[in-house]
Amino acid sequence: MTNREVLRIAMEQSAIDINCKADDFLRTEHVIVESKIGPDARKYYHEPVALDLVSYGNNIVASVKDEYREIAEEYIHKYEFYHCFETPNMYWLNERLAPFGQKVCFMAEYYLPDLNRMKPLPCSYPLRILTQKDFTDLYRPEWSNALVEGRKEFDVLGVGAYDGEKLIGLAGCSADCDMMWQIGIDVLPEYRNKGIASALTSRLALEVLERGKVPFYCTAWSNIPSVRNGIKSGFLPAWAQMTVKPVDFIEEMNR
Repeated sequence: MTNREVLRIAMEQSAIDINCKADDFLRTEHVIVESKIGPDARKYYHEPVALDLVSYGNNIVASVKDEYREIAEEYIHKYEFYHCFETPNMYWLNERLAPFGQKVCFMAEYYLPDLNRMKPLPCSYPLRILTQKDFTDLYRPEWSNALVEGRKEFDVLGVGAYDGEKLIGLAGCSADCDMMWQIGIDVLPEYRNKGIASALTSRLALEVLERGKVPFYCTAWSNIPSVRNGIKSGFLPAWAQMTVKPVDFIEEMNR
């Protein structure tokens, strides 16, 4: 697999997720399509979604419900495309969606492996490859980034770091779609800043690649430790995404 192939796989999956064509992400002009979540979309994609904005760094592809199309079209043509994913421009969008009971909900940056940089990183603690059967007793708060209790059936592979028999760090990946597995990472607080996170992340990413899948990594822009870990582990930013959902959904998440 090459970096070009990895990027193409990611674009093809994003196209499935938001009902567009993979080549739409390569165009210089913005693209607007009808919002629809296909049966092969990532497992965590759920309706209702009023608007999804996705950019691989060339333009914006907006997947939008018909009733918000005019707002979305004006928004993505009003501002520089990369400013559409941040404040203060985002407030413009929120104000116009508010009468419809919609607001910006999710904002994230996604990373893909740079195959020219990715390599196993050293760890001062032994690492073990884990499979689904090993996760049974690990659905606890300290491993909530590596494993997702509500979607246990998709947690397919992991790497653990051990101090004796004590699990001190865990990278897990979820088979979120056919060709792409998402990596999450947790390290116990007293063991952080020792290179454990990057050792686990890089090792798991390589294990995923060996299985013919593309590992990907997601973080909030403001989660600096997570961003640093992704870059150190051999990942680079690939695309940004912003999702608009009903206000009731957002308020429920904030409780």
